Amino acid sequence: MGIKSFEDISDTHLDVLKEIANIGSGNAASALSRMLNHPVNVSIPYIGIKGFNDAYDALGGAEAIMVGTLLFLSSALEGMIMFLLPVEVAIDLVNMLMDTDLKTYEEINDLGFSAISEISSIMSASFVGAIAEMSELTIELSPPEATLDMLGSIMSVPSIYFAQMSDSLLLIQNELEIAGNTTKSSILLLPDMPSLTKLLYNLGIDA
Repeated sequence: MGIKSFEDISDTHLDVLKEIANIGSGNAASALSRMLNHPVNVSIPYIGIKGFNDAYDALGGAEAIMVGTLLFLSSALEGMIMFLLPVEVAIDLVNMLMDTDLKTYEEINDLGFSAISEISSIMSASFVGAIAEMSELTIELSPPEATLDMLGSIMSVPSIYFAQMSDSLLLIQNELEIAGNTTKSSILLLPDMPSLTKLLYNLGIDA
């Protein structure tokens, strides 16, 4: 029959998606650890289906300043994935990666922003790679599109893209422990519904 919207997701489906999120987030943390040459531990405080308005609240409000990196999924799965970092976390990562001492996002230059984009791209690719390996599906990613802006502006692209399909998304919030400090990152996974059906089927779950 297939999944028509995120509202059709059952507890069994969500349990499978949680397992994917755990493995994918672990892969992403390992990729970040290699980039920083420093241990990175990850835990997942939340994964679930959220409406766009509820997602704004969960992520700190539509006016929260964030770095958002958007990548489109193609081939066996169609849709998009967005990696979100609070701007304070992005500044910390740039400082660690480039040995700088930035205090505000206004100080981030083009090189620093490229570093943020690269971090987000590699973590997203590692996350999607775990999904591809588990499901035995070929998933291609577009080049990353990174921006630093208010959350409401950043999420305008996925909200418009999915307006006629669903008003919900899969929200994955991670806690990253780096150098004794705990920071947060978030992943928005927005496959189209036929792709979500295919993914669950390949993981052995009828949708």
